[in-house]
Amino acid sequence: MKKNDKDRSEVVAPELTYPAGEMPYQTIAPIIDSTNVIFTNEEKEHWAAELIIANKEMAFQNVEKEKRAAELVIANKELAFQNIEKEKRAQELIVANAELKKAQNDIRKLNEELEQKVLLRTAQLESVNKDLESFSYSVSHDLRAPIRAINGYTKILKEDYEEILDEAGINVLQSIIDNSKKMGTLIDDLLAFSKLGRKQVTVSDINMDELVQSVKDELINEVSDCIPEFKIAPLITAQGDRSLIKQVWINLISNAIKYSRYKNQILIEIGAFEKDKHVVYYVKDYGAGFDMQYYDKLFGVFQRLHSQEEFEGTGIGLAIVQKVVHRHYGKVWAESKLNEGTTFYFSLPNNNI
Repeated sequence: MKKNDKDRSEVVAPELTYPAGEMPYQTIAPIIDSTNVIFTNEEKEHWAAELIIANKEMAFQNVEKEKRAAELVIANKELAFQNIEKEKRAQELIVANAELKKAQNDIRKLNEELEQKVLLRTAQLESVNKDLESFSYSVSHDLRAPIRAINGYTKILKEDYEEILDEAGINVLQSIIDNSKKMGTLIDDLLAFSKLGRKQVTVSDINMDELVQSVKDELINEVSDCIPEFKIAPLITAQGDRSLIKQVWINLISNAIKYSRYKNQILIEIGAFEKDKHVVYYVKDYGAGFDMQYYDKLFGVFQRLHSQEEFEGTGIGLAIVQKVVHRHYGKVWAESKLNEGTTFYFSLPNNNI
């Protein structure tokens, strides 16, 4: 190694602490001046090129820094804007929560007022119903004796004076007897309906197979013309008041027989099935049926869907059925087609499920 080469290596050595091409000229110049090192033109050009590259890189980095700085300014502004929006939203949420709380309090107060009104109206309605039931019971009971007296005395009059009365007089007496009998039946039904509201429901297990069989036997004995044919499926045991449920079966089965009287053959199907924690019983006939557009009148008191001339009755039987079933927390409904028949359903809670 030549002496100059050794000197230059000693001088140039500090540049090794900088990345290639990044030693600033200000650093190199004092070193050169202090050692009086003489570089060749090729070396100078090399250093000059590196300095140009370093300056360009530095300028590029400065531009990038300015871009980043500008981006940071924008980001800070966006962040500040978002913070303001968040504060606005927070204020809006506070207002909304306050309004919601106020609305909830208002609804709670309204519900409390409504519950009080419902309780008050329910108590008033129960009181009115009790008064109405008492009135119906008293009127029916008081009318019962006079009507029977009219019927009885008219029969006596007819029997004792039939020979001296003409045909018109006898017809008048017979008309009084017939109408007083109808009035007596109506009063009996009205009394039975009124008693339902007074009767205490005594719940026990009911063997429906046995109960329906006894009702069927009783009703068949009352039929003189066409004896009905029964198809009775095994029935599910239920809980209820036996005497009241028996009245339901009597009313439904007797209706099925009555409204099938003009058919050549009377067929009545009885069965049961379980649905929605209830036992559903049904009585199906293939008799006169009714138009479903009048369904809303079906269970009304004194409401009838057939004329008295076609089928006798007072229009209370189905009202009694509905009242009994409702007192057992069940439902009653029907499906029918005119001249094709009717199926009545009633449900009772199945406590065994």
